[in-house]
Amino acid sequence: MTAVSGHGPWPGGPRDELVAQQTVLDDLAALPTGVDAVPFLTQLTGRGPGADAVGRTASLLAEMPVELGPHGWKLADHPGVDVRRAESLRREDLSALAVAAVGHDGPLAVELTGPWTLAAQLWSARGDRVLADVGARRDLSLALAEAVRGHLADVRAQVPGATPVVQLTEPLLGQVHAGVLPSFSGYSRLRAVPGPDVVEGLRPVVDAAHDAGARVVVHLGATWVGVPPVALAGADAVGLDLGELGGAGEAAGWNERAWELLARATERGMGLWAGLPPATVSQCSGPQLGELVRLVAEPWRRIGLPAAGLADVTLLAAPRRSLAGPGTHRAELANLGRVAEALAERAAS
Repeated sequence: MTAVSGHGPWPGGPRDELVAQQTVLDDLAALPTGVDAVPFLTQLTGRGPGADAVGRTASLLAEMPVELGPHGWKLADHPGVDVRRAESLRREDLSALAVAAVGHDGPLAVELTGPWTLAAQLWSARGDRVLADVGARRDLSLALAEAVRGHLADVRAQVPGATPVVQLTEPLLGQVHAGVLPSFSGYSRLRAVPGPDVVEGLRPVVDAAHDAGARVVVHLGATWVGVPPVALAGADAVGLDLGELGGAGEAAGWNERAWELLARATERGMGLWAGLPPATVSQCSGPQLGELVRLVAEPWRRIGLPAAGLADVTLLAAPRRSLAGPGTHRAELANLGRVAEALAERAAS
């Protein structure tokens, strides 16, 4: 059944955690009949350092403590005030989840930064990006695997009926693989990471989530070249922002090579989590939801995938560069529900 979910980031500040979590659960519960909901743990990134995606995930690395440095989060000799702040914010989120999701029985998505994007954004204690050190990035992958196990245990303690879905965000995986990320000095580029190494970096984290009874979705943003490594690493689904796949001279969302890779992945049993942009709004007719339906359904048909497979797609709003207000996000979830309903009808026809 076509489903709707979302990324964790949500607008709000201190003391807004419970309202945000209740809003998401209530809005997803109100989706049209025939559309599944995958609620998600909200992350109020506006609360500052430690609530951001990298700091939130890095603070879970018990074996690799971190702290804030001049260029962002970096490895440290021991945990300090920055980690304690991030841990405090995470506890607040989990406490809000426990209250808002009382009695919840079903899927629940939690989002973390994936190992390659984390290695690209974390700095070593006295040098370059962690990505530049083969041994350090291997240790990071293993530490993140343990962190995933611990985080899922914490989530289950708050919501015993939850069936977790781990969303690993990997927007920088393509740049890691292509070798285009600048070094600390900016005068050179870090060496490209070969495909087999990309798979080996993802696999411990994916396996850890599976061992803990969770499904795994790896979100690539528009980095469609990462689809094969994600499949080989054993993920259950891949996430792509479909509105960003179109090439020069192509219709929005259509990129033949990207959709060929997606077709092969779906034939292997992987699911698609399709990130959709906000609907264009007409003053006369309101949100142009047909455009979003076509963004998924037309490439799906054009590449030759069976219409029935649309029933296995999960829709989610593509992450924003700057968070809009809660009303905007709520409207997007409602719009996605109507798009999912239309796709479900196509799957059944």
